[in-house]
Amino acid sequence: MKIGIFGGTFNPPHMGHLIVAERVRTGLGLEKIIFIPSYISPHKQEGESDLAEERLAMTELAVLSNEKFECSDIEVTKKETSYSLHTLEYLMGQYPEDSFYLIIGMDNYLTFHLWKEPKKILELTTLVVMNRPGYAKQINKIIGTDNIVFVDVPSVDISSSEIRQRIREKRSIHTLVPDNVEEYIVSRGLYL
Repeated sequence: MKIGIFGGTFNPPHMGHLIVAERVRTGLGLEKIIFIPSYISPHKQEGESDLAEERLAMTELAVLSNEKFECSDIEVTKKETSYSLHTLEYLMGQYPEDSFYLIIGMDNYLTFHLWKEPKKILELTTLVVMNRPGYAKQINKIIGTDNIVFVDVPSVDISSSEIRQRIREKRSIHTLVPDNVEEYIVSRGLYL
């Protein structure tokens, strides 16, 4: 089976995440995509772990709308900095007959050489690089293009930081996140 791995903070998960993941899935003929919220991303802000369980719950809700999507708690339950290499090694142990496609944006591809053991990651998986608004398509000369696939996805002008800001300003987030995620955010009083 061809499995996509889509990691991120998902703080919160939004329609843009679902749209680009489906485009990658259909474009590459993947059987499923596993969304993996990080506990603490090595590339993101401090304080993420405070909402780790909430982000996991919201991501689980967000993927319910697509039977080809699922959510894994592997990084949240480890309660430590999340490294793609460790996650891939774990998944390969769980699915030894399957092939993996690690989905990242152009912004992450351009700094991929700074990740933990990037060459090892490229031995374990095909790297799928999605275009991102504000980032021109270019080659990371340090890692090249071996075992890397570039996929054009729709440019969806939604960001988690914008959603958090809208909530703080008491503005609507309807249509930016799935309805069940919006209900969860409201019921838990998140991002106020």
